[in-house]
Parts: sequence; structure tokens; C-alpha cells
Amino acid sequence: MKVLITGSAGLIGSESAKFFAEKGFEVVGIDNDMRKYFFGDDASTDWNLKKIQTQLKKQYTHYKADIRDNEEIEKIFKKHKFDLIIHTAAQPSHDWAAREPFTDFTVNANGTLVMLENMRKHCPGAVFIFTSTNKVYGDRPNELPLIELDKRWELPETHKYYNGIDESMSIDDCKHSIFGASKVAADIMVQEYGAYFDFKTAVFRGGCLTGPSHSGAELHGFLAYLIKCIASGKKYTIFGYKGKQVRDNIHSHDLVNAFWHFYQKPQAGGQVYNIGGARNSNISMLEAIEKIEKLLGKKANYELSDQNRIGDHIWYVSDVSKFKSHYPDWEFEYDTDAILEEMCAAVKVK
Repeated sequence: MKVLITGSAGLIGSESAKFFAEKGFEVVGIDNDMRKYFFGDDASTDWNLKKIQTQLKKQYTHYKADIRDNEEIEKIFKKHKFDLIIHTAAQPSHDWAAREPFTDFTVNANGTLVMLENMRKHCPGAVFIFTSTNKVYGDRPNELPLIELDKRWELPETHKYYNGIDESMSIDDCKHSIFGASKVAADIMVQEYGAYFDFKTAVFRGGCLTGPSHSGAELHGFLAYLIKCIASGKKYTIFGYKGKQVRDNIHSHDLVNAFWHFYQKPQAGGQVYNIGGARNSNISMLEAIEKIEKLLGKKANYELSDQNRIGDHIWYVSDVSKFKSHYPDWEFEYDTDAILEEMCAAVKVK
């Protein structure tokens, strides 16, 4: 069995590489460390690539290719026969996308099309998994009747989305950010290849994906970057919503385990799953700061900005019931406390 992983040195890519290697897969990775280009030296994934190569040895083959380069990607597809493709490579930031819309769109949308078309030409029987984002819903979740509490925004318990936002929420007639729009394009294309060609494709619309392998930066990876700032004493800026904005956080292991469940019993037709920490794991910025301060034994140096990020969510919790209905044996292994404890411990080791 052989798996191709794009963004293989990133958070979800590296977790996938380790997970599927343990399942006996030969792992082929594509990663050209564009995260360093996006966010600077501190966000480089080179350290994680070296870690994977050391850990997996000959079970891992790496290509420093650009997913937008169809000629280079096709060479890889011609050389290997893949049973599974996990496409995690992306430009992941709201703010950065507006700086270079062409780069953002070609990486997120065109790069995804390159991967899909090579799958269609060279391994149409493979399972194709795409890491999309809750940002495809744009700022539509901000229209929910949210209640302001002491440290968080919350929905009334009687609201149909109280247990999380499901796949029925419309992605139309709202502001997405440039990043959200490019991910919508990729998301829809993965669905279309599944529906039109009857391929085994799946879209996982993630909440906040996190874990100790995250190269957190100010513009992406809020928990990892927040922990890094508190540990080092660096000032952290919270953008808008009084610091009470809520995110559900899913550990990279739990997400990749969901990939594994889909792979074992794939459904054709372009499935879409909202996937995140759900009610099992969600937290506001203020709540996260309080917990991290206790774990690290340090006070946070932060400031509140009145200006929120364009298209950002005030409250987002995923409803994972559709995925659970298809794969009832899948369960969360990490809640918020377990995630924060592991990530804080990793920072202390560094």
C-alpha cells in the first residue's frame, strides 16, 4: 500500500505520514516549505521534515515539488502507484491571502486541480482526501443569535446549531475572505470529481486543527502561536470580539484517524464532512490564555484589538454527527485539556 501526502512536513501532513507508516503504508511526501515563504523563518517546516525522515527512514520518500507544477507532479504519479492521496498542502491564512491573491488561489485551487487530475489519469481507484476549512462558510456563522458571556460567545442551548454547525449551512451570499474563496473553489472541485467521475473523494472541512507538530505563526495556527508567545513572553494580539471568540480544536491525530476510517470504507460521490473538536473540545481566546498560563506558570503578554479579521468567525463549533453516522467506531482521543497539556509540554522541552 502506498500513500501520497502533500504538505507532508506540516501539521496534518506529518501526522498522516507517521500514522499511515505505522499502518504499513509506503509514504511519499510532497512539501517545498512554502510555509516559510508565507510566514517567515519561524514558521518553516524544515525541522519537522527532518524529524519525519529520521523517524520513518526508507519508508518515506520526499519530493520538494510545487503542487502547482503539473509537469513535476505528473512525474511523481508516473513513478508511483497510489492507493491513497491526502492533500493537505495549502496557503492557510486570511490576511496573507489578501497580500498575494494570485499565489493564494493558484496554491489552493489550481494546486488541488493538479492533484485531482493526476489522480484521474494515473490512479482513478485511489481514495482522495482533501483538508478543506470551515472558512468556506464565510462569515455566515456570525449571523447566529450569539449571547455574550463573561469569557465567551455562545449559542442558546435550544438553537439547532448549539451542538455544532453541520454541512447544511449555506456557503453563499456571505463574505469569505480571499483565502476562504480559494478554498471554496478547491472544496467544490474535490466534490465534483467525486460526483462527476464517481471517484472516492472526501472533503474534510476542519475547525482549528492543532497539535505539537504545528509551526504556529501570527497569521495561522492560533493555539500553537499563542502557546509560543506566552512561553517566550512575546506580545500576542487578539483581533476583535473582545477575546471571547470561540473555536473548536481537533488534535491532528484525531483528524488523521478520521482519514483512516474513511479510507477503510470509502464512499464515492464526493462526500463532505464538517470535522473539528465539536462540543468535545472548544475554547475561547480568553479561556485558552487562562489555561495556558496555568500550564506554563507564566502570565500572558497580550493586547485586545478592536479590529477583527475580515471573514473571521465569532463562534464556530463543528457538528461531526454526519461523519459519526458513517463511521460510528471513530471517537475523539483528545479534549481541550489534553491538547493544551501536550502542546505546552512540547514547548517546555524545546
